[in-house]
Formats: sequence, C-alpha cells, structure tokens
Amino acid sequence: MSEPAGPSRRRGRRPAGEDLRSAILVAAREEFARHGYAGATLRGIARAAGVDARLVHHYFTGKDDVFAAAMELPVRPGDIVEAALAGGLEGIGERLLRGFFAVWDTPGGRVRIVAIVSSVLSSETGIRMIKEFLVQEVFERIAAALGPDDPELRAALAASQVIGLIMIRYVARIEPVASADPEEIISFVGPTLQRYLTGD
Repeated sequence: MSEPAGPSRRRGRRPAGEDLRSAILVAAREEFARHGYAGATLRGIARAAGVDARLVHHYFTGKDDVFAAAMELPVRPGDIVEAALAGGLEGIGERLLRGFFAVWDTPGGRVRIVAIVSSVLSSETGIRMIKEFLVQEVFERIAAALGPDDPELRAALAASQVIGLIMIRYVARIEPVASADPEEIISFVGPTLQRYLTGD
C-alpha cells in the first residue's frame, strides 16, 4: 500500500511548487498589510508562509519583486526607474511620468491601479504601504542615483505628488485631470517631479 504513494508524491511536486509560490504571495500580502512595505521582510514573509527563506529567493528576485507579484502590479516599477535613469538627468521627471502613464492608461493598467489603490485606502497601514513602496523602490533609487541633498525628503515629496495624481485621475476621477491627455499632465507635473528629485 505504501509503494504507490511514493510515485504519486513525486508526480505532485510541480503543482506543490506552485502552491508554495501562492502561499508565499498570500503571506506577503498579510505581512505588507500588517507591517507596511518598509517593515516587512523576506524572512518574515517566509516564516508566515511556513517555508525556508531561500525558497522566497528562488521564486522572487527581492522584496520589490514579491510586492509587485503580491499586489498584482501591471509592471515592475524598477523597470520604469531604469528606463528613466538611462536618459540622464535632464527630463527625468517627464520620462518617469511617461513610463507610468504607459502602464496606467492602458485598459488593464487603469483597472488594476484603481483596484490596488481602492483596496488600500480602507486602512492607514495600506496607504503607508503604497507610499513606502513608491518612496523606497522608485524615488529614493532615483534620488540616490542623482545625488541631490535631502534624498529621503525629495523622494517622499515626489511620491506624494504621484499618489495624489493617481487618486485624482483614476480613483476620484476629478475633471479635467481625469480625461486630460497624458502629455498635457506630464508637461505640468513632470517639471515638479524634476525639481523634487534634482533641485533644478
């Protein structure tokens, strides 16, 4: 009776792997909601999922990757950051916004960003989680690469600008911002982000 069980378990390893990834994502959502983005750790996520921390690294490249997958973000913000930085200092605020709009203004991206923001607005921790993620994984990375003074303050101000834009355009849908052409918004908001991030 015991012999057939062995092959059955071996055949089940691949689905079990997918189940482990799903368990990690469930635990990640809970850990991010409980501790915020800054307070959550990969070790804590692994512990909550009941897996070894090395397994988290097997499925994900880092905390930002876990967060993007757990929140079902339509794009990894790191990819947008790299593209914005590749163009140098001048116009980085506009390039950054253009990268975000390329995702946000697609039908799928719009639905997903509204769902994410609406789901976190119900709790103070959720709002903090999104803010910390944007600050640490987007704007602090840019500020650190550009080397201005007060990079943390600059990153927080830039994040507040983008969160406000998301709220007005996609969630509250306040006109004329809600239906304005992205390039028109970029022309107004891009220089503000540029000033926050570079001082220029």
